[in-house]
Amino acid sequence: MINFNKNNLSLSNSPYLNQHSENPVFWQEWSLEVLAYAKQTDKVLFISSGYSTCHWCHVMAGEAFSNQSIADFLNSNFVSIKIDREQRPDIDQFLMDILLSVSGSGGWPLNVFLSPDLKPVTALTYAGIEPRYNMPAFLTILKNVLNYYNQNKLKLEDAKSLSYKPSVLKEKDISGIFYENFDSDFGGFGRNQKFHPHCSMLFMLHYYEENKDKLIEEIIKTTLGTISLSGLHDHLQGGFYRYCVDQEWKIPHFEKMLYDQAMLLWCYSAAYKLFKNENYKKTAEKIFTCLIETFEKNGLYYSAHDADTEHIEGETYIWSFSELNQILNKQEFKIFTDTYYISENGNFENKNHLIKKENISNSELEDIEKKLLTIRKNKKQPFTDKKFITSWNAILGVAFVNSYRCLHDEKYLEKAILIYKNLKNGHFIDNRLIHTSINGKFNSCEFLEDYASLLLLLTYLHEETGEYSDDLKLFYTLIEKFRKDGSWLESENDDFRQVKANYFDHPQPSSISLAEMAILRANILLDMNYLEPQNFKQLINFDYLNLSIFIKNGFFHIFESPEKLDWKDLPLNSFQKKGINLSDCYKGVCIKI
Repeated sequence: MINFNKNNLSLSNSPYLNQHSENPVFWQEWSLEVLAYAKQTDKVLFISSGYSTCHWCHVMAGEAFSNQSIADFLNSNFVSIKIDREQRPDIDQFLMDILLSVSGSGGWPLNVFLSPDLKPVTALTYAGIEPRYNMPAFLTILKNVLNYYNQNKLKLEDAKSLSYKPSVLKEKDISGIFYENFDSDFGGFGRNQKFHPHCSMLFMLHYYEENKDKLIEEIIKTTLGTISLSGLHDHLQGGFYRYCVDQEWKIPHFEKMLYDQAMLLWCYSAAYKLFKNENYKKTAEKIFTCLIETFEKNGLYYSAHDADTEHIEGETYIWSFSELNQILNKQEFKIFTDTYYISENGNFENKNHLIKKENISNSELEDIEKKLLTIRKNKKQPFTDKKFITSWNAILGVAFVNSYRCLHDEKYLEKAILIYKNLKNGHFIDNRLIHTSINGKFNSCEFLEDYASLLLLLTYLHEETGEYSDDLKLFYTLIEKFRKDGSWLESENDDFRQVKANYFDHPQPSSISLAEMAILRANILLDMNYLEPQNFKQLINFDYLNLSIFIKNGFFHIFESPEKLDWKDLPLNSFQKKGINLSDCYKGVCIKI
């Protein structure tokens, strides 16, 4: 029996929920018992979704959710539920659909008010204890929601799943549309806050190898070059922060997400293969170093590092002018300030977040950076969310395999194989693939993203080693449990309604795109038909899906050979299969070599 007159989040295995366990709000974890209690008491559900390394989630936790007056009102009139979006992507997606239908934009913390039978009342992101950003104070919002519900409870309608099916476009329009959306001054897409466009970059890299399009080349080189210099990049330890708040990529939110490291490792490795730019290789290798030093634990990888250190955003990563002056001698200081933008006033909270002027590398600068990193490691460090997420680890495994192919270093393939073995042994239990684990405790819900990502990784490992064929066929079958009436389901868990999977490839590949790519690659490797010419889809937000369409349209070479071929000698757009004779199948035509 749950005691609903207290905060019960200390019992959760979610680091995010644990962060809210001291709030005076009587938070509950999602369960059928909690939903039944809401129906029994006819109380509005207040459901708040976020993740442990989310800066604005921390801000709202420290303000509104720590305010006793707000907590008293919530505790008297609502049933309050906290969701870790990384553990329950199905519930988070359901809530996000509601938010998008209300406001047209999304974000976290994601706060949604529902009737006890899960009909939406309203939704919002951050709200403060005082009016802010054109929003009323949170307590005012709560009172308005309660009044609205009491007056309109019989008129509420069921939530509608938003359709994410993208529009189609002609291949000849691809480079022009990309370029129309491209920020030619600073790289990337958009003019406000900037996320690294991994999926678009991957599609463009493969598209460029086929077409040698000059506009696409400019987008790739400008974007990869700019963000490697920018405030998005951790220049001392490697890796990238989640996004920047400005057009010029100067100031990030400082959280580091595992999926960002995976996708950017893949992008920089592929870019190195195409353009032989040594900075791309160095950037990829530093991402690898960051992963091994700060994410890896026994062959799997933590989900994220926080933006904040002791409630101060970016505190670990920024330097005062006087601090640098004291640490570095006169010659070191000159070399460092010749390379980085450093000033007495700083660029973030009167301190300096490191942004490079140009990509140069020499032993003196590297020694200075190592010196500063050693000092930084002795500072207080951001919180690490130590969840192992199946899908994110599998995507990292895929990135490792592709880095092995492009950078020609066996260590990447070894890490990919170890990820798979650990996921198979630790997360595949009783023929069910679990979503997350932490400290030996499991979240046993099943999601399409995990099955799709693991099947995708298996296709790469089978292609590399010739092994894992039984596992490949097993997961090729198991993934079908998420297909219903011609559509993909994100989940089908006992404590929540069915949620349709979506197509949205930003900032990471969608579950549908991963499933389509995994099945496509498996069909090729298992000698099934794969040529299914299709129209390309709307760019920017559906580009991992576009990459699979690119393959279906015949633009990858399928090499068959008695012996494995060296990836150095093959195009980026290549598959390898075991065959009696050496041949190359391309655009549906096979020739002996």
